[in-house]
Amino acid sequence: MEKNSLIKKYHSSHMHHMNDFKKRFLLSLAATIPILLLSPMIWKILGFKLDIPYREAIIFVLSTFVYFYGGKPFLKGSFEEIKRANPGMMILISLAISVAYFYSTYALFDPKSKEFFGELATLIDVMLIGHYIEAISVMGAANALQELVRLIPHKAHKMENGKVVDIEIENLKIDDTILIKPGEKFLLTV
Repeated sequence: MEKNSLIKKYHSSHMHHMNDFKKRFLLSLAATIPILLLSPMIWKILGFKLDIPYREAIIFVLSTFVYFYGGKPFLKGSFEEIKRANPGMMILISLAISVAYFYSTYALFDPKSKEFFGELATLIDVMLIGHYIEAISVMGAANALQELVRLIPHKAHKMENGKVVDIEIENLKIDDTILIKPGEKFLLTV
């Protein structure tokens, strides 16, 4: 019973984690579209210009939302990695999005500099969808393992003085003789 409740707790926690990435991705993507449409770099690529009043303010507000809301799991994860003195991917992602955000904010006030708000938002979106897909894969693997655990027998038929006695698997010892009946499953470990 205890093992089952731990699996359910893990499953519930992972579902929440997965749904959080999905929600963050969808909201960040919704903000990314206008950011891209207002980005001068995209204008050059697509050959149009959507220079509207307060463009800089709009792109800054939307990018700030994407940075803090969409980037939160990465920023938070990087602090956890630093706390544990175990640097990893979250630090790299946080560094990339932070440099893009703060440099682009500076670039709004320096006409000679180019902003990278579109790249910032796109990077966050790609990382969020990647983590969402990873969470789906992990959930699938966890479900498959849970099904395998269900196949493991809990009792064994031990031969004892010419009689068959059912005992818990945990109570088996090396050199015990067991009987495996037709159709039964067993797990062989070394």
